[in-house]
Amino acid sequence: MALTAIDIYKLLPKTNCRECGQSTCLAFAMQIAAGKASIDLCPPASEEAREKLSAAAAPPLPKVTIGTGEREVVLGDETVLFRHEKTFYHPTAIAVSMRDDASDEEFASRLAAIRRLSFERVGQPISVDLVALRCASGDPGRYARAAAAALEATGLSLVLLAQTGPLAAAVEAAAPSRPLLAPPPEDLVPAAKLAAERKLPLRVRARGIEGLSVALADARAAGASSLVADPSPETPREAVSFATNLRRLAILSRNRALAYPSAFDLGGGFPDPFLAAALLVAKYGSLLVLDSADPADLLPLLTLRQNLFTDPQRPIQVEPGVYPIGAPSESSPVLITTNFSLTYFTVRGDAEAAKVPAHLLVADVDGMSVLTAWAAGKFTGESISKMLAECGIGETVTHRTLILPGMVARLSGRIEELSGWRVLVGPQESSALPSYLRRLPPGAFLSVHG
Repeated sequence: MALTAIDIYKLLPKTNCRECGQSTCLAFAMQIAAGKASIDLCPPASEEAREKLSAAAAPPLPKVTIGTGEREVVLGDETVLFRHEKTFYHPTAIAVSMRDDASDEEFASRLAAIRRLSFERVGQPISVDLVALRCASGDPGRYARAAAAALEATGLSLVLLAQTGPLAAAVEAAAPSRPLLAPPPEDLVPAAKLAAERKLPLRVRARGIEGLSVALADARAAGASSLVADPSPETPREAVSFATNLRRLAILSRNRALAYPSAFDLGGGFPDPFLAAALLVAKYGSLLVLDSADPADLLPLLTLRQNLFTDPQRPIQVEPGVYPIGAPSESSPVLITTNFSLTYFTVRGDAEAAKVPAHLLVADVDGMSVLTAWAAGKFTGESISKMLAECGIGETVTHRTLILPGMVARLSGRIEELSGWRVLVGPQESSALPSYLRRLPPGAFLSVHG
């Protein structure tokens, strides 16, 4: 259980020296209990206090790292049950599986398909994170060669799903890349010893929370410390239930015996794997293994993950400035929007669909959408007029006409008053931009000299 402020106070020197910045040791203890201070701020603290409080301050869901360098995937290291309490830091890792008994041609084709599971959305790259290699051949040598080939061909970290013999062979070939060892339940202890010896992460699989409790204890007894828990559900409903219970035990109960990131193997005939995957992305799944490498299956899942794990306090945003749509000229339309990425890419895509070259002004509103920025007082007649004066668009075009989003039509009069630009009120939804731009009369953007 988490230490209370009184528990922490009992470990402090009780000198009220104020070196920590607080008026009393009790006030400092309350800050530590709230997660707003560290024992490192207390110079007189004893070594015993430092050791106990450092352990208590560790994230209730520990950090497990798979891979190294650019291939590194982090699981766990979370401190809250609900994202609005703080935020979730590490998105659900997604692994795509392949078998070591495939023919050379099938193996190469599968690797190529996994490499293609990388996309760009709202200016950010999204992709699968790992390759899960299933040992179907039973041949240690073949499995080790397959692991080395998968590592080299994809550049992704590995989840090694194999019995002890093939697992040990693959570790020899891939240990520097820090793969996740994922043995079957009957091979847990020898695999745990291997993980302890090579300092590698280990997936522990057992049926249900009670089964995991026993299996995790066995893995720790064998020396493994970097653990991932797989409760082996049989249905999507069970998967969500197990994931939620494991997270609650970690965050609310501080049950260190069960506080590990969760993993779910949704391949091998698991019912409704993508239903389960979508639910687990939202409900505490740390690692998911899927058999499909079809972009039609993976892109929606990656998009969901991106939406859920974008920090709401730090919206995805693009650089403000002037962006060309097509090859605009000095008489092309001038549109304005905000620098929230989703708004920008939506408006840009719809403007490009019109096939009417244009200049797109992107206003700096700290990554807010148009209406949100207007409500927050960041997208105003004053701020838009200032941008028109400072961004250089006046030297780029020979007219002085701005197309304003219809949602903020009320700003048009103030913009005209302050800037001297004529304002045309555009559609409320950017999906109507193509027809709107194509319907503009030829004289809509007359030269300032005309």
